[in-house]
Amino acid sequence: MINSGLSWGKSMFNKRGMAMACLFVLGLSPAFTKEEPVQRDIPYDTLRTFTEVFARIKTNYVEQVDDDTLLENAIRGMLSGLDPHSAYLDPSEFTDLQENTSGEFGGLGIEVTMENGFVKVVAPIDDTPAERAGIQSGDLIIRLGDRPVKGLSLNEAVKLMRGKPGTQIELTIVREGVDGPFKVALERDVIHVKSVRSELLEENFAYIRLSNFQVKTGADLLETIEKLKKQNKSALKGLILDLRNNPGGVLSAAVDVADAFLDSGLIVYTKGRTESAGLKYNATPGDVLNGTPIVVLVNSGSASASEIVAGAIQDHVRGIVMGSATFGKGSVQTILELNNRSAVKLTTARYYTPKGRSIQAEGIEPDIKIKRARVELLEKADEVSPLKESNLAGHLSSTDESDSGSKGNNKNLEQKSPPKNLASRDYELFEALNLLKGLNILQSR
Repeated sequence: MINSGLSWGKSMFNKRGMAMACLFVLGLSPAFTKEEPVQRDIPYDTLRTFTEVFARIKTNYVEQVDDDTLLENAIRGMLSGLDPHSAYLDPSEFTDLQENTSGEFGGLGIEVTMENGFVKVVAPIDDTPAERAGIQSGDLIIRLGDRPVKGLSLNEAVKLMRGKPGTQIELTIVREGVDGPFKVALERDVIHVKSVRSELLEENFAYIRLSNFQVKTGADLLETIEKLKKQNKSALKGLILDLRNNPGGVLSAAVDVADAFLDSGLIVYTKGRTESAGLKYNATPGDVLNGTPIVVLVNSGSASASEIVAGAIQDHVRGIVMGSATFGKGSVQTILELNNRSAVKLTTARYYTPKGRSIQAEGIEPDIKIKRARVELLEKADEVSPLKESNLAGHLSSTDESDSGSKGNNKNLEQKSPPKNLASRDYELFEALNLLKGLNILQSR
C-alpha cells in the first residue's frame, strides 16, 4: 500500500548508509540491503523469446521507443506480476523513500493499494481532504479526472493524485451498496498527520485514536496515557484503543505500542525463504496500564501495523478486539538497492502473530463483531419514567441485609451514563465503552 501524498513513503538511514525500513503502509522489512544474485540455471529459451519481443518492438512499434524505457518497463512488469507490493523504484522514487518520516506530506490523504487493475482505498487519513469528502475504506477509484485507472500502475495513479496544494482533482468511485459510479471533487492539501489523539470519554474511561504509526507514536502514546491519568486525577479503569482505518506505519512504532500493554512474550515474527527474513520482536517488562481492561477497535481499513498490534493483544488475551475483520496486509517488503541509485522493493517474508497466525490475506478476526450503524435516539426517551414496584400503592419497603462493605463496593461500581450523543456520533465507540464498563465491573468483583 502506498500513500497518495508521497512517492513510496519515507525511511531513515544509519551512519553506515544502510537504510532502516519504516513504513508498514508499505510493509517494509526492518532493513534495506544489497544482496548478491543467486546462481541458477539460465532459461535460455525464455531469454531468446524476450530478446525477440524486444527486437520486434524496436522494429515494428508505431512510435520509436528508446532501449532504457523498454528495459525499465520490463523490470516494472516483472516485479508487479509477483504481487501488489513488489515494485521497481527509480532513482527519484528511491530518494523519496530515503527521506525521514515526518508525518507531513502533500496530497489527498488516502492510503491506497491496487486490486484487479483499480486503485482501492485502504483508508482515508484523519482530517484530510479525503476524509472530509467522505472517502471510505474499500472504495474503488476507477478514474482520475478524465484518465481511466485501468492500465495504470499504482505508482502512476499515485503521481496523478499528487499535485500542488490548492489544485483540484475529480475521482470517480465505485462503492459497494451504491448504484453506479459517482464523482468526488477533492482539493489537494499539505497533509499534517497527528498519529495520536485522545479523549476522556467520561470519568475513568479513556479513548486513544491512532491514525497511523510514525516514528514517535510509541513515545507519544505513553505521554498521552500519562496526561489522561492526570486529567482523570486517578488511575484509568479502562481504555479504548481505536485502530479503525489505520493503514499502518513504522515497524518500531507498532512494536512499541503493543509493548506498552504487554509484560512479556512475543509481539510479532517474520518468516521467509532466507534465514535473514526470520525476525522476532519481544515485549519488555512493564504494562503502562497495569492490567486495566482494553478494547481495541478495528475494521477493514486497519492494516499492517494495526493488525500486528491487534493480533498481539488478542493472542496474549490482554484485551478484547472489537469491530470487523481487518485488511489482511501481512507481507514484508525488503528494499534492495541497485547500482544505478534505483532499488527493488521485493516481498521477502510474511508476518505472524505470537500464536503463529498469518496476517497475510487473512487479517485479524475480532473477538466481538460489530457492524457500522447509525443510531437515532428518541428525543423524549428520558422524559417518561417506566413503571416500577416502588410506584405501586402499598408496596413493601426494602430490607437490605447486605453489610456496609458490600454497599461500599456497589457504590464504587456506579457508572455514569455515556455522553448522550456518543451513540449517534459513533455507534461502535459507544458499544466499546459499554463493553469496557462491563469488563471493569467484572474485574472489580
